[in-house]
Amino acid sequence: MRNVLLFAMFLMVVVAGRAQEITLSGTVKDSLGTGVDMANVIAINAATKGLESYGITNHAGQYKLKLKSGQQYNVKVSYLGLKTESFTFTAGETDATKDIVMQEQAAELDEVEVTYEMPVSVKGDTIVYNTDSFVSGTEKKLKDVLENLPGVEVNDDGQVEVEGKTVSKVMVEGKDFFDGDSKLAVENIPANALDKVEVLKNYNEVSQMKGLTNDDDNVALNIKLKQGKKNFWFGELTAGFGPDERYLAHPKLFYYSPKYSINIITDLNNIGEVPFTRSDYRNFTGGFRNLNSRGGSSINTGADALGLTTAQNNRANDIDTKFAAANFSYAPTESLDLSGFGVYSYTGTLMKSQRNTAYIASNDTEEATTDTDQTVHLGLAKLSARYKPDADLQVDYDVLLKQSDDNERVNVLSVSDITDEIEENKSQKPLSVNQNFNLYYTLDEKNIFAVEAQHLYQDEDPFYEAIRSEFAFTDIFPVDESQGEYNMNQVKNVVTNKVDAKVDYYYVLGAKSNLNFTLGTTQSHQNFYSGIFQILDNGDVLDMEGGEYGNEVTFNVSDLYLGFHYKVISGIFTFNPGVTLHRYNVKNEQLGSVVEDKLTSLLPDVYINAQLKKSENIRFNYQVTRSFTDVSNFAEGYVLNNYNSVYSGNRDLESALNHNLSLNFFSFNMFNFTNIFANIAYTKRIDALKGSTDIIGINRVGTTINSNFEDESLSANGRYERTFGKIKGSVRGNVAWSTTNNLVDGERRTSDAFTQNYTGALSTNFQNAPNLELGYRYTVNKYDNGGLATTYYTKRPYARFDTAFLKNFIFTLDYDFYSYTDKADTIDNTYSFLESNLTYQKKDSRWEFGVKGTNLLNTTTLNRDSTNDFYFTTQSYYVQPRYVLFSIKYDI
Repeated sequence: MRNVLLFAMFLMVVVAGRAQEITLSGTVKDSLGTGVDMANVIAINAATKGLESYGITNHAGQYKLKLKSGQQYNVKVSYLGLKTESFTFTAGETDATKDIVMQEQAAELDEVEVTYEMPVSVKGDTIVYNTDSFVSGTEKKLKDVLENLPGVEVNDDGQVEVEGKTVSKVMVEGKDFFDGDSKLAVENIPANALDKVEVLKNYNEVSQMKGLTNDDDNVALNIKLKQGKKNFWFGELTAGFGPDERYLAHPKLFYYSPKYSINIITDLNNIGEVPFTRSDYRNFTGGFRNLNSRGGSSINTGADALGLTTAQNNRANDIDTKFAAANFSYAPTESLDLSGFGVYSYTGTLMKSQRNTAYIASNDTEEATTDTDQTVHLGLAKLSARYKPDADLQVDYDVLLKQSDDNERVNVLSVSDITDEIEENKSQKPLSVNQNFNLYYTLDEKNIFAVEAQHLYQDEDPFYEAIRSEFAFTDIFPVDESQGEYNMNQVKNVVTNKVDAKVDYYYVLGAKSNLNFTLGTTQSHQNFYSGIFQILDNGDVLDMEGGEYGNEVTFNVSDLYLGFHYKVISGIFTFNPGVTLHRYNVKNEQLGSVVEDKLTSLLPDVYINAQLKKSENIRFNYQVTRSFTDVSNFAEGYVLNNYNSVYSGNRDLESALNHNLSLNFFSFNMFNFTNIFANIAYTKRIDALKGSTDIIGINRVGTTINSNFEDESLSANGRYERTFGKIKGSVRGNVAWSTTNNLVDGERRTSDAFTQNYTGALSTNFQNAPNLELGYRYTVNKYDNGGLATTYYTKRPYARFDTAFLKNFIFTLDYDFYSYTDKADTIDNTYSFLESNLTYQKKDSRWEFGVKGTNLLNTTTLNRDSTNDFYFTTQSYYVQPRYVLFSIKYDI
């Protein structure tokens, strides 16, 4: 790290030693003397005719340009609706000042020739980045370009964040890219195809709804392609191979025209690069949303009941993946748009870990070695249609199909007061079909209607098998204890039908206010079945008979609601208070009887936005919500969670009430490229669903109850980013605290968690010099469960280096160092990962040759910690060894 720091200092000296510069500054005002916010100011070198410097005015109309001494410049100032002003300026040896007054633009305009493009320009709610101004030539994918843009970040999960807000939609030439999934976009769209990146703030897909709803958190990206990439196929074909039968293949094809587009992405490799994880699959909504989120109800339908093991950051002992996806859009007429996509992913994963678990109540400790063999097939398909014959009517229909085929075999060697070898087998083929229908109609300028309806069909069938020499729950289950081993099996099936529908009526009072009336319903129906049986040594089946060993449950939640909201803009403030009246009916039928709960609830919410400047605001949200759990927590028969955990539901559960508050601040100053955002959120849960667990050694028997104790959580995060010429610095912090209450062995246990994450980074963005990013991440996880406290520390310095050299070579290097310790000095682990890539491509050649190295330091394990109300766990995961691959790429 010392050498890296010295190199960083050298780069900064290079920056400081550039040709003598002076600053030209001043104020841009309109004819009334008011400062013009976000006017574009550019300086064109008179000798080279090139764009030398640019700036954007702040809220007071101030601008600032860095110019080389002794050079003459043509300075131009432009702003939409005002006449462009220009003047000639010769830079001397000292800083200078020049104020500009802009006049109103004439109604009739002559055609204006635009010779120079601003690197960054602002047009209303849209920020446009000219990508050529931010690349050095080493960028390969959209992700690499986005990370160079001021105010834009790609997080560790591959999601794009702008000004602290997660991008909800990614488009290419105005057409959805896999329904806006930003990870697929940033990892696959070639950097050399990009012309501009448009950041669309306050984004709303429905033109009639813009301004009626609160869209401040809605951000979309639209990627504009270079002219040579339109109406032609483009993409790349990549293949790689290496020792130990390692391989990769990445064919990608794209086609865009005004009428239709096609995207084809494939990825096959066994070097640990997983393009589409199970987490991505679960989070992939395909554009569907919770229709009743504003009304305050949350009705859970359950998902992924099997609980498959998750690889740590896509690192495992061995990973083999195959991925294929296709996306299309087609506009047969000006009023009709059709689109769709299909995704298939296979991942075969071998995981190996060593775990130490300290159980709080019993003071027992379990040492476990786990080997996992997992295969996951994921499939998605969606078709969408949008009909918009005029500005007053829009009709949307979507259908999304999701299905997976998951299988997992886990071998566990458990050592506690006994030693036991356990084999767990899990499998499932869950299916879901989600349909969405929306209609938006503008009757006249004062009356607007929105009809939205959604139907979810979900069929889950998790199967679980545990084979072990010891069975901890012989006093609960009537097992045959004379067998050589216990082979316990469980079948489950959950079928869900859920309908959400609502009608919104907006009465527009004026340009700055409207009334919103909502009438809606949510109807959720679930059937739950489970059964447990033992397979005997001779192959016979022993069924666990009786209502406590199986479940047949019908569960219904009905929500009828009527809502009212009022939105008004007064000065810099936007007020949007509202209230929703709900009538709930919850009913579960099992064991020959029915338990019914009827409830009327009035749930308020309020939104306040203070628009301090065009690109600076403070937002406050307060909402009371009521949440309902799914059928699995109501089913009273026993179910096996895993080899040492048994659960039975509680049919008398009630809903939980949540108070949610948040305060957000963001400021994006284009004058000095300073990006600041901060958020603080607080949640208080009343009658929350909590676990009630009896601990027997390392084993536990649990149920769910409504707690009389309130749970609380408080989180705060913020980011400060500033660009100084070609150097960008950022600091980010995230702090979270929570306190929860559970019953353990019949007694209340309060658990507190306090986590802190801090990151600082410094990076360069030179176009004709090497670039370096240096960063440091520091994490503190402090847990206190019933007075037993422990604290874990993770220190993560990292470095990213890239350079283009000898005209045709590009070299990149990624280094991450981990130091993992605890306060009690019982853990002291260090490990690091180093990856590099060297490519060669002659100018104007379509062929690229490369050498890629992964885990070059040959690290064998990484560590994680976790805790809950019952135990502390530290775990070491084995990861793939060093791989070196040779690759060939052909640009289409």
